[in-house]
Amino acid sequence: MNPIAAVPARLPGETKEGLLKLVDAAVEAGWPHARATAMLGVADVRVHRWRARLRDIGTLEDRAPGGNPVHRLLAWEEDAILELIEQWGPIDRSHRKLAHRGSYLDRVFVAPATVRRVAATHELTLPEPPRRRPAQFSLPWPETIRWEPNQIWMWDGTKFRRCRWHCLAIVDVVSRYWIDYLLTPELTTTQVQLAFARALEHEGLMGLLTPERVDLPLDDPRRPILVAWSDRGPQMTAGDTREFMALVAIWQHYGRPHTPTDQAEVESFFGHIKADWPHLDDIDDPATLDAELARVRREYNSVRLHAGIGYVCPDDEHHGRGPAIRRARIIGLRRARQARLEQNRRPTQ
Repeated sequence: MNPIAAVPARLPGETKEGLLKLVDAAVEAGWPHARATAMLGVADVRVHRWRARLRDIGTLEDRAPGGNPVHRLLAWEEDAILELIEQWGPIDRSHRKLAHRGSYLDRVFVAPATVRRVAATHELTLPEPPRRRPAQFSLPWPETIRWEPNQIWMWDGTKFRRCRWHCLAIVDVVSRYWIDYLLTPELTTTQVQLAFARALEHEGLMGLLTPERVDLPLDDPRRPILVAWSDRGPQMTAGDTREFMALVAIWQHYGRPHTPTDQAEVESFFGHIKADWPHLDDIDDPATLDAELARVRREYNSVRLHAGIGYVCPDDEHHGRGPAIRRARIIGLRRARQARLEQNRRPTQ
């Protein structure tokens, strides 16, 4: 080695020991320690650190590069993520939902990016639906309407390819809960009245129709029990529909003409139903389709995590359990991170 060349940042252990011997020989010959290290092109404090390290641990070999992050994922956590991907991947279909699914089931508390990284490491792919920006409106809501479940309902109808029967669905805008549906060969104001009467009875809202409320003028903002949001289809704007809605104290709101994004929640709802359960389009028997829609409704409300409400089930959000589940995930993430720090900071044997 050139004695006046600068010593690089990383050196093999035997090279460091050789430099220490040269410095010790120079000091024994009468050279000052600092002058000897300067002549060799190495900092004086660096040589002292080498000598202390050789005395304490008996080697000057450097550790492998890359470090040992104390917040790294634990082995059992990676196994739990792989189990989640295998079990819930076809249902959740995104790393974000799978991360929340892990905390929802109290199995593993990790960030969505961690799920994505583990999936990439094991060459697993998950489809990610495009994000949608919800439309923003400034509406003159009645003063009795609040942003909570069973206050704003959105409804619409669709058809399935083989059966060709109409499916009228009512969805809660706040909780995204699938309140009810009606499968019918025709969609008229009669079916609309039947669907809403059944939905009000199912949600226990008939008790709000007190004589004092019903006797209020139609334009009194204290009269409505909820808002029914829809497009301007003939069933929605029919006179009989308006009379029925007034009778049960429901305030009707219509989106703008030719603007389906004003009803984005229910349009997205039908899109997810047909995408997540595509076999519904292949059923041609109405009775079979009705039974399958009942099963899908239970799964949609109680199993499927909804991105629009913080990755909880609509049933949880509708019945007030959503905030607690989201808080539990935040607490679980903090505890999981602390557990990783404590585990990974322990000295390796």
